[in-house]
Amino acid sequence: MGADSGGRPAIERLVRAYGFKSRQALSDHLGVSKSTMANRYLRDSFPADWIIQCNLETGASLLWLSTGQGEIFPDGESSKKAERLADIIAPSISRVKLSGGKLNEANPVILDSELVSKELKNPLIIDDGASWYLLDTQEGNIQDGLWLVDIEGMHSIKKIAKIPISKIRVSDSDVTFDCAISDIRFIGRVALVISRQ
Repeated sequence: MGADSGGRPAIERLVRAYGFKSRQALSDHLGVSKSTMANRYLRDSFPADWIIQCNLETGASLLWLSTGQGEIFPDGESSKKAERLADIIAPSISRVKLSGGKLNEANPVILDSELVSKELKNPLIIDDGASWYLLDTQEGNIQDGLWLVDIEGMHSIKKIAKIPISKIRVSDSDVTFDCAISDIRFIGRVALVISRQ
């Protein structure tokens, strides 16, 4: 099988691996025009680039995608939901600006997936003008570290340290105080700080 043959059955396997009903749905997902899809299909051009992309996005077997041999998903049914390759490599993350204790929506940020821990359930970037804070807004376990908090309606990044009897020590460069955990609303734990020089 060369680069100039095997394209039709490979494209049909791509449609099946993604769970689409038509080549049109596949072209929409891949971001290619109908004419590009039709050209590759009619000329029987082998879609190696699309096969690699499909493998990364769905977990489908490269052997099966390329030749039709073996199982479509080596571990049985696909448990991996198809994700766009761009979201796997460089996910878009919501960003808000923090100014005067208030949060204002800003344009999303694209970060390399190596910077974004897979454990972050709901990442958010806080931009305070001097630094970007990547946080997980679904972190429910209050632990020592930097947090975005709401204290009486004012938002800020604070260092939190747990102390005995359900209390915490809250600090930043200006002030330190102790209070009950329930006195503060915790919005998200900081996982990464990117500072401007």
